Amino acid sequence: MEQDEATTYTRRSFLSRSLGAGAAASAFTLIKPELVRGAGKERLRAGLVGCGGRGTEAAVDLLTADPSVELVAMGDIFEDKLQKSLTNLRDPNFLMEVSPKRAAQFSGQPLAELVDSIRKRVSVDPEHCFSSFEAYKKVLASDIDVVLLCTPPGHRPVQFEAAVEAGKHIFTEKPIATDPAGVRRFIAALKKAEESKLTVVAGTQRRSQKDYIETVQKIRDGAIGDVVSLSATYLSGPVLHVDHRDPSWGDMEWQHRDWYSFVWICGDQMVEQHIHTIDFCNWVMGTHPVKVVGSGGVAWRPREELYGNIYDHLTADFVYPNGVHLYSACRQYPKGAYRKVWNTIVCSKGQTDGLDMGTPGLDPYVQEHVRLVKSIRGDIPYTNDGMTVAESTLTCIMAREAAYSGVEITWDMIMASKQDLQPKTLDYKLAMSVPPVPVPGRYEFV
Repeated sequence: MEQDEATTYTRRSFLSRSLGAGAAASAFTLIKPELVRGAGKERLRAGLVGCGGRGTEAAVDLLTADPSVELVAMGDIFEDKLQKSLTNLRDPNFLMEVSPKRAAQFSGQPLAELVDSIRKRVSVDPEHCFSSFEAYKKVLASDIDVVLLCTPPGHRPVQFEAAVEAGKHIFTEKPIATDPAGVRRFIAALKKAEESKLTVVAGTQRRSQKDYIETVQKIRDGAIGDVVSLSATYLSGPVLHVDHRDPSWGDMEWQHRDWYSFVWICGDQMVEQHIHTIDFCNWVMGTHPVKVVGSGGVAWRPREELYGNIYDHLTADFVYPNGVHLYSACRQYPKGAYRKVWNTIVCSKGQTDGLDMGTPGLDPYVQEHVRLVKSIRGDIPYTNDGMTVAESTLTCIMAREAAYSGVEITWDMIMASKQDLQPKTLDYKLAMSVPPVPVPGRYEFV
């Protein structure tokens, strides 16, 4: 299976519900070079929205993926985050540390040469550094062809919608929302992206990883029989926690500084991090689960505002349309606890971890940007990962809500959910209370 075929294949179930067969068919048409101002040998001009660690590394990945891409605009709600990112992108020592494996795998050229090339293509002048809640609009208004959306996921639906309206090709980090209302908003914008042939590549990098792609194809070809059951396990440490609050920070600024502690902006671990292993299972099955029950809670996180309102462990039992079960477990425990991430696909004639029937390829973090650029230029069939990442995001939200509420949640229930967690005003000093940690029996699914 070619990588872009792998990407489009599992969109079909969701496309049929949301976009219709005509849009699904359009996924296999080639972009006309004249539709892209960066076509041919011209440079593609990129903008970065969200200048934290993931955004900074995504910019490095894009600049590594193609020597004819330059970064020309950056935006973040915090000036200090933006300036740190820009400094790192121009620092050869940082670039040496963050991407030696990726660079060596991809180009085969001496690392120092590639680092020098990346640095020279960071062409962001002071007039194109934007820091405010409106920064993403200013990045999109710059003379760019492609935008990297790497902010915390609560902001993703609005920013994705704006990028589509601005006619930009998009790399979007996962997940694409933290609530059902956001997923629906993303899908509505995605329809316009499909119609305009705007390339959309998502940060679900396993779908760009050669050994995963080959293994999924062999499963589908029946190499080890029919899928009987699946498991997805993500045992990690806390991703981010700011252990103090500056007295000058208003509630909204504080919650953005410590964004991984709050459900409205991060989605909880099930949605923000475990999506990788859940997305892989959806890919294998070619569809999404139809129902789920879940459990979870807080084992070590103090029930204090400083630690927000997310769980630190969560399990779920999903059921796919054909009756196959997916058992899922994730947790974020402090240093010293066992850590490992893995999948197991049990079939009637054997089992696989998703990798062992394939061969290694280029680093997937770079490869997903190779796909991005090649689709924009028309070198490969039109690529749009939007529906697969939307479907997997909603799968994870469904499990989170099942664990929070203690009730079984079906796909139809989560699709119809009225949950909208996003604040209607964005202001650094906005007063925002912290909802309590969800308690099953008290928490109400809406």
